[in-house]
Amino acid sequence: MDGIYQKIKRLRVEQGFTLKNLSEKTELSVSFLSQIERGSSSLAITSLKKIADAFDVPITFFFNSETNHNYMLQAEDRKPFQLEGSSTTYTRLNGEFGGRSLEPLLVKLVPKQIRNQTSNHPGEEFYYVLKGAVLFTVNGKEYFVREGGSIHYPSEVPHSWENPLDEETLILSVLTPVIF
Repeated sequence: MDGIYQKIKRLRVEQGFTLKNLSEKTELSVSFLSQIERGSSSLAITSLKKIADAFDVPITFFFNSETNHNYMLQAEDRKPFQLEGSSTTYTRLNGEFGGRSLEPLLVKLVPKQIRNQTSNHPGEEFYYVLKGAVLFTVNGKEYFVREGGSIHYPSEVPHSWENPLDEETLILSVLTPVIF
């Protein structure tokens, strides 16, 4: 099964793009795109979105596998990842099959982690605090969610989070639509 990096290169070749063509369409540098295709650079979701748009495919194309349906994920098969420029660690908890609409993740926030960026996008977000606490700001209102507590809101409203504690916080996150 191809990974994201292999799918990017395969699409580029299939569509007859050079790295320079792709660079012009995405505004990402040729050297960065080359590193992506070799799998030697991490890829922010915003950069992947630019690449998906350049190829005229949905971002989920890079995560879907038409032939490999794997409904269960063993603990030892989980692969934690971080987004470019972030200290948050995400671990996918989902099975693999086409058309899935839920994105379940285990999320680790480092102590005193501040997330200054407020975002809003289509979908819904649900968080259950397994350990520690999280300060959510949703549509301008703050919610301090402690261990055992949960929060659920539409992603269209402006929202952000932070870990105000001196200890690591662990949360279960379920998002729609699938974004990772």
